[in-house]
Amino acid sequence: MDSTSKMKKLIPILFLLALTLGSCQYLSQVPNEDELLKKELNAINWDVVDELPSFSSCDSVVDKTQKKQCFFDYLTQLIQQKLSVDTLSVLYPQLDTIDVKVTISPDATMVFEPQITDTLSYNTTKIDSILKARLVDFPTVHPAIKRGIPVKTQFVLPVILNITAKK
Repeated sequence: MDSTSKMKKLIPILFLLALTLGSCQYLSQVPNEDELLKKELNAINWDVVDELPSFSSCDSVVDKTQKKQCFFDYLTQLIQQKLSVDTLSVLYPQLDTIDVKVTISPDATMVFEPQITDTLSYNTTKIDSILKARLVDFPTVHPAIKRGIPVKTQFVLPVILNITAKK
């Protein structure tokens, strides 16, 4: 056997050996679970939900923008109805609109908090107690969804208190 034929047989073996050693180098560079999780969590936009909260009455709406509008209109209407028969407009006649912070938890519970900046003119504790007493017995709300999991959402709704006086 001459040296040329030995060399021809040796070249494929050396090539396979180099390929094997090179692939081991790439295997050692595979990121661990924590790195992959951190990278995935950083890629998620946590400020935007996949599905907004909803009431059953808005389930038939397909368009995402219209479904959002249906939810906010329906919720605002319910709050206005529940507060229109109350003493807020009598206690504070100059208060025609109140901002209400709405929190919807993943378990579909809703919490309402008044957002009043002028705490000197208004008794926020009294307003808060009126809201808690009146804003009960809402229809079932479907919480917001992020990646298939129910999540907590918060938003502020401007609510007109004395609708009949505005007409």
